[in-house]
Amino acid sequence: MKPCSRNRKPLAWLALGELDARRAGELRAHIQTCDGCRRYLEEISAVTERLAAAEMTPDIQASESFHQRLAGRLEQPVSLWESLAAPLAAARLNWRVALPVLGAAALVVVTLSIVVRRPGVSPPAPAGIQAVSRSAPESDLPPTIANYQRVANRSLDELDELLTRQGNRHPSPAPIYTASTMFASANAAD
Repeated sequence: MKPCSRNRKPLAWLALGELDARRAGELRAHIQTCDGCRRYLEEISAVTERLAAAEMTPDIQASESFHQRLAGRLEQPVSLWESLAAPLAAARLNWRVALPVLGAAALVVVTLSIVVRRPGVSPPAPAGIQAVSRSAPESDLPPTIANYQRVANRSLDELDELLTRQGNRHPSPAPIYTASTMFASANAAD
C-alpha cells in the first residue's frame, strides 16, 4: 500500500525529527488511520536509524554536487510510467507467462471478430429506417390507419390510388350522409 502523495515528504521529515510540533501531531493522527502512510513512516524510520547507527569513517568525503543530485532525485516525483511498471516488476512477469497470455488474448479477439461478423450476412438496417420497395402499390392491404400512414409516407399518389381502389371495391351498403345532403333533405321536408 502506498502512502498519500501529499504526505511523503512530511513523513520523511518526521522520521528525521525535523518537523514542527503542530504538523507532526497532524501526521501522527493521520497515520493512525492510514496503513500506507504508517508503513512508509516505519520504512523511512528504519532507514534513518540504520544511517544514524552506521560508523562514519573520516576518509570518505562526498562532494557537494553528489548531495545536490541525491536530494534532487529523492524529491523528484515518481513518473506515471514508473508507477505502472512497478507492479509488473514486483510480480516478476516473465515471457513464459506473458507470451501465452498475449496469445490467448489474440485468439479471443480473432474469434469474436469472426463470430460477430459472419460473411454473407448483411448487417441489420438501423432502427427507424425501413427499406421501401418501389413495386406496385399494395392492393389488398387491410383498411387500417397504420397501413394508410405507411403508404402515405411513400407517396401521396399511391395513397390516393389505394383509397380509390378500396372505395370502388367495397361500396358502402348504407347511404352516406354529408352536411349538404342533410340540409337538402331538411329543406325538402319543409
